[in-house]
Amino acid sequence: MADMREFGAWGKTDKASGMTHALCHHSADVAAVFLALLSQPVWRWRAETAAGRTLTDRDVARLGALVFLHDIGKISPAFQAKGWPAGLWRGGYQSHLEAGWHWCDSLEEREDTALDGVVPDLVAWLGEEDWLSMLFAHHGRPVQQPNPTEPWLSEEPYDWHAEESRMGVMLRAWFPEAFGAGAPLPATQRFRHFFGGVLALADWVGSDQRAFPFEAQPDVGYWVRAQTRAARRLREIGLDVRGRGILALMGFTDLTGYDAPSAAQAEIGALPVTARLAVLEAETGSGKTEAALWRYANLRAAGAVDGMYFAVPTRAAAAQLHGRVNAALARVYDDPPEAVLAIPGQVVAGAARGQRLPDWSVRWDDDAGTDTPNRWAAEHATRYLAAEVAVGTVDQAMLAALMVKHAHLRGAALARSLLVIDEVHASDCYMRQVQRVLLKAHLELGGYALLMSATLGAQARAEFLGGDVPPLAEAVAAPYPAVWIQGEACARPAAGQGSGKRVHMDAVADWSGEEAADRAIAAARQGARVLVIRNTVQRAQETFEAACRLDTGLVLQVAGGPALHHSRFSAEDRVLLDKAVEGALGKRASRGRGCVVIGTQTLEQSLDIDADLLITDLCPMDVLLQRIGRLHRHEGRARPAGFEAPRCVVLHPVDGLAPLMTRAENGLGSFDKSGPISGVYVDVPGLAATLEQIGAHPVWEIPRMNRGLVEAATHPEALAALAEARGQAWTDYRTRLTGANLAQLGMAANVVLDRDAPLPRQYPSDEQAIQTRLGEAGPVYDLEAPLTGPFGRPVQRFALPAQWARGLDGTETATLEQQDTGTVLNVGDRPFHYGRCGLQKMENQ
Repeated sequence: MADMREFGAWGKTDKASGMTHALCHHSADVAAVFLALLSQPVWRWRAETAAGRTLTDRDVARLGALVFLHDIGKISPAFQAKGWPAGLWRGGYQSHLEAGWHWCDSLEEREDTALDGVVPDLVAWLGEEDWLSMLFAHHGRPVQQPNPTEPWLSEEPYDWHAEESRMGVMLRAWFPEAFGAGAPLPATQRFRHFFGGVLALADWVGSDQRAFPFEAQPDVGYWVRAQTRAARRLREIGLDVRGRGILALMGFTDLTGYDAPSAAQAEIGALPVTARLAVLEAETGSGKTEAALWRYANLRAAGAVDGMYFAVPTRAAAAQLHGRVNAALARVYDDPPEAVLAIPGQVVAGAARGQRLPDWSVRWDDDAGTDTPNRWAAEHATRYLAAEVAVGTVDQAMLAALMVKHAHLRGAALARSLLVIDEVHASDCYMRQVQRVLLKAHLELGGYALLMSATLGAQARAEFLGGDVPPLAEAVAAPYPAVWIQGEACARPAAGQGSGKRVHMDAVADWSGEEAADRAIAAARQGARVLVIRNTVQRAQETFEAACRLDTGLVLQVAGGPALHHSRFSAEDRVLLDKAVEGALGKRASRGRGCVVIGTQTLEQSLDIDADLLITDLCPMDVLLQRIGRLHRHEGRARPAGFEAPRCVVLHPVDGLAPLMTRAENGLGSFDKSGPISGVYVDVPGLAATLEQIGAHPVWEIPRMNRGLVEAATHPEALAALAEARGQAWTDYRTRLTGANLAQLGMAANVVLDRDAPLPRQYPSDEQAIQTRLGEAGPVYDLEAPLTGPFGRPVQRFALPAQWARGLDGTETATLEQQDTGTVLNVGDRPFHYGRCGLQKMENQ
């Protein structure tokens, strides 16, 4: 065997070119990035808040020295051999993370000499706390300490002792301030979790060969180059924003283009920097998005945050909001950042779209090439929260609160940003618990958050802000619109002088596809723009087919034919459909003949669309008010005769709601009459209360009645009274519903990451199954190459509903082909029809 002493320890290697980067150099790169992050005011503030005390220069140097040792396991010959020429190593290979633990075990009898004698100093810095488990978790999840084995540092020709000694020498030379008297590093668990997140982020940044060119021969002078490269890279990728400031004297008009703020917007704009959690309640269409942007601009100008993550419930809402945020950024920056669209599967920064290449690089369609460090955060979903500004689904933020890979990186990156969660009412018990954990961790780092909703009930609001649920009468009497600040007992009223709208409500005991289509087409023939929202894809497809039979030309047109909007389209066609809906019902839609837009919940949230008539299935009150927000949204728009006043038709079961407690139908009720409650909208008493309010109040005055309507259908007192009045079956169902909610809370408690506790020894064995939302997620399939879909555009990515994917694991081959019956998506041996109705089961299924 060749003499392995010629092979120094490498930290990074490029097998294609044969180039290597010395271990001490890679370790320096990561430490330099880490220290460069903590040199910035916002990052330092977050670190000190987590630590519970000021960090001295010695503390920071010690943290940098600790980071320098994050890959110490790479000195193992069983790891180094991975980069040696074939045939030079006959033993087994070893993960450098597991080897790191074995290195720690080896210190028992050589603590005074190992690492050139710096180990006693390290022990003094770390105190009694466990820093090593977080140090070796820098790839995104805990690494269990392995059982003692045969000495991993065996009698091999490769001189690991010399490499270990070199690491100690470099540590002394590059981190001199770390040595000397001083208290141990802060002992809070919260600080160690934050440290782990910043370390993981620094390791990702510091591992990029484009920013840190490989140098194979160890050089004590390398530290200066590492620091220079780290500082430059953080500026390039937007993790150091000190060179990009908000324009001076920026006001509401500068940011939004509107003449003056509403009362609610003005209240948010006047919030002091000391208000770190606020809740804005205002009607749909009142400009909550602009209020959030103003809050961000004020905090950014004050140096309290370095970025913003704007979270919305759906991909469609994120895609539409993304353009509005980009436009706002352009108005208030000399050199505006490009907002990242945080939707997995899409690569979007500003107005540019990227395409992933086989070598994992990204080519951008604006001819920016593949070396685009300013779009670094857009090129991988794990990095979305590290963007200076990003707009995406709330799920991406929630991943920071779960025991899943890279939760720490996400949480640390998010800490510097204002977290905005729009439509926060849309969350169920499970999601609210995960979001509460997320908010707690974010705020305890000194972060800022703004929650927004048109229809947040007192119970949900109390969960987010803390405190008890107020009695029903008190909850109804609370002002609306309003701004709530955590720590303040009363809301800040934010009612303006707006006229509001009087919505004529009509409950119809028939929710067939034919009924919805008949009403929609009749209104469209009178020139109305009609929005039809069904609770399920199946009912939307039935309505679409019935409407096409009546008058195909009045149905939303895409690529020369009718279309509807729901989640069972390819990712590429979803983008096309979103644009078509905006074109038909958006602010810039041309005035023409009537049209009918049919879809599901994908149309109800965060979309700036305006209908003359709304036809909707019965749904919970908060959701119904959200849907009504798409009705007569824009003041001053000309309406056809007969539709000058907003009108909402609510379809519901012919045989009443009681049967929904034993069987689900069209998204309402429970699938199981005796076992655990499960379904889409399962709160049947809440649905009954919503229907009662329609009967009691044929005209809803929005926003004046919002508070009363929401509390009547969501407050525990109101629902308990309704169930008691309706009999034992209803009270029994409410008891089961309470049990189901407690079960959801328990499920959430089992998967959230507690940053006030030590790092778990391991994440759940079924980590891949941990979800941000309850309910099974179906597998996602990519065609080998894009093919033409039903709208004439290339399609490639499809997501199967979970109930159609029993027995599939996501590894099956997916193909698209033309058959006599139309376009067919084959997943393994299962065919699905794909056309203008979206994915549908074939008849033989």
